[in-house]
Amino acid sequence: MSTRVPHDRLNDWAVACLRAVGVPEADAILVGGSLVQTSLWGVDSHGILRLTHYLRRMSLGSVVADAKPLVKRTGPVTAQMDGMDGLGILHAMRAMELAMEMARTNGVGVVGVSDSSHCGAMGLYTRTAARAKLIGIAMTHSSSVVAPHGGKEKFFGTNPLSIAMPRMEGEPICLDMATSQVAWNKVLNARIENVALEPGLTIDARGEPTTDPHAAEALIPLGGSTYGYKGYGLAFMIELLCGLLNGATYGPHVTKMYEELDKPRKIGHLLIAIDPKRFAGAATLEATAEAMIGELRGHGDVLFPGEPEVLEEQRRRAEGIPIETAALADMNAWSDKLGLQPLTQPRAA
Repeated sequence: MSTRVPHDRLNDWAVACLRAVGVPEADAILVGGSLVQTSLWGVDSHGILRLTHYLRRMSLGSVVADAKPLVKRTGPVTAQMDGMDGLGILHAMRAMELAMEMARTNGVGVVGVSDSSHCGAMGLYTRTAARAKLIGIAMTHSSSVVAPHGGKEKFFGTNPLSIAMPRMEGEPICLDMATSQVAWNKVLNARIENVALEPGLTIDARGEPTTDPHAAEALIPLGGSTYGYKGYGLAFMIELLCGLLNGATYGPHVTKMYEELDKPRKIGHLLIAIDPKRFAGAATLEATAEAMIGELRGHGDVLFPGEPEVLEEQRRRAEGIPIETAALADMNAWSDKLGLQPLTQPRAA
């Protein structure tokens, strides 16, 4: 059973929690708003449910609440950010903003981030670029939860990738995907809700397929048991671009997100912005993209990448964001711990 909580109530609560553990006001607003926005899209695996995890890490010191990232410009279109073990959402957003600044001046901007933590949904950053009429590309590596194709134990993270393009009107076209069949947080949420997973998503400790979230030990790469070499290959390359390129480690050597709560994550991200005006199709890009979407709609019930999130946001803004009973209890426990009013909402889903 779930309880629907209005998004503005969740936003106020998230900001209050972050401020209570020492996150500066502006940073708390950005992080809290980003998590709620992700939940509005229906991406619950990376939304407001992750806030209590951030709070735990900050209380243990493995995420620094008031970290001040260091930025070094390494060329006209490149920069490196040291996150100083702070909140990953802040690092990724600031890095994308810097990439956008360089793209406006020089056509492209590429910013690597090191010594960071979980940065939420990559679509947060690519959509930011696309709304500013730039092309956004974002990716991150993460701790080991996905078995390599042909393997029986976890090695790489879900290593997500997002690409967003501007539209003439409305929300951007936005691909935001893991390189595994699903995100690991889907397994965690299924454990909280005590519901079975769909077949073909996870394997157990013996490397055998399982639908039991409590028995799941690793995810399967995008493409499944037969074609998982595709997701595995993408994850491999993202590991190089986000981990090794940023001076970070890889796969099983990355600090585990949930098991090593007292250790800094030390993970990396890569944020890229491109100015489409520098290319031959600039004058017709958005209009032609709309024509392509219109033609696709003639092939059935076809949505453009990112459109399901737009439709879900409309519903959730009207009806509230569903929070499962166990998750709500955890959130209310943190409210009590931090001296805040509990999250309550009489409507049940």
